[in-house]
Amino acid sequence: MKYVILIGDGMADYPIAEYGGRTALQIAHTPNLDSIAAGGICGLVRTIPPGMDAGSDIATLSILGYDPARYYTGRGPLEAIGMGIPLGDGDIVFRCNLITVSDGKIVDYSGGHISDADAKELIESLNAAFESLSVRFYPGVSYRNVMVLNTNEDVNGGAPPHDIIGEEIAAKLPENPLLRDIILGSRQVLEHHIVNERRAAEKKSRANMVWLWSGGRKPLMPEFEDMYGVTGAMISGVYLVKGVARCVGMDVIDVPGATGYIDTNYEGKAEYALRSLEQSDFVLVHVEAPDEAAHSGDIEQKVKAIENFDRLVVGKILTGLESEYADYKVLALPDHYTPTSMQVHTREPVPFAIYDSRNRSHSGAAFDEISASKSPLRLNAYRQDLMRYLFQ
Repeated sequence: MKYVILIGDGMADYPIAEYGGRTALQIAHTPNLDSIAAGGICGLVRTIPPGMDAGSDIATLSILGYDPARYYTGRGPLEAIGMGIPLGDGDIVFRCNLITVSDGKIVDYSGGHISDADAKELIESLNAAFESLSVRFYPGVSYRNVMVLNTNEDVNGGAPPHDIIGEEIAAKLPENPLLRDIILGSRQVLEHHIVNERRAAEKKSRANMVWLWSGGRKPLMPEFEDMYGVTGAMISGVYLVKGVARCVGMDVIDVPGATGYIDTNYEGKAEYALRSLEQSDFVLVHVEAPDEAAHSGDIEQKVKAIENFDRLVVGKILTGLESEYADYKVLALPDHYTPTSMQVHTREPVPFAIYDSRNRSHSGAAFDEISASKSPLRLNAYRQDLMRYLFQ
């Protein structure tokens, strides 16, 4: 038996008035996702436990059956582990966004989706500027970087920057004096940096400050194979999701051209996923693109990302499974809602569908929020409900 989980990050959305009250999943042409729902079981699953923030870190842990209330220590350490950064017992890791600030407010959580090369230059300058402190900055992908602080104290970062667009920085700074000094001091380093002067000349946003948030220490979790008796692999263009995989002992498969954006190598992810099943029982494929489009409030790009996911990832994997394996199961779902009208993550239960090649149904359901809500099936992923349905 082979098992596949397909996550379209942030696909779930609210009804959009200008599109006749349809959601992004209903607007998008998704014959392959619809075939999973129509030929399998579908319903709603809660991926964000009560009282916890809606994010891919929390949701991915929940989907895999790891209760975030027990295992989650912060986004920062998961990113660092995904990047392969060694962490010591005294290290706290923070997510370090390169952001754009104007008139005392955050106007862009991504520094204009700064390139990897430009981000690396800025991160190197921050290391030089703050070398006297017990901190170290590490470049990741675009605006997604990390900072490691060595301390025995518990230190909390600020709010997620994508949740506080347009708000006054002064009111949202973390309480810790060192983090405040680094955040505010970073602007002196970055504002007139050669990278930002060049970007300004090209009419691009300046990545003129860092924002430190979701810090924590290295988590300890049981291995996925020990919990479920299957060997597993993970494919994602996002270090955060890779970090979850490494923490639970799953293989991390790097796909050339997997960017985490609308231009990601969708087909490559499908190809590598099918190839991984030659060695493993299970593979999870994560595609970030719909979430990125939703954070920008771009419904057309979100629909395009969903359609690319359906055609180039879901469709190719279904075709490959059908031709190579008699027995397989496929679970498809968003990790959380990212409504384009709000441009932030929200906490509602998301639609899911599981297709079992041995037990094909004819429900006729479509893969979207409205169809899923008509099903009586309601699960809590963080209680392992979803994994029990997949592996039963």
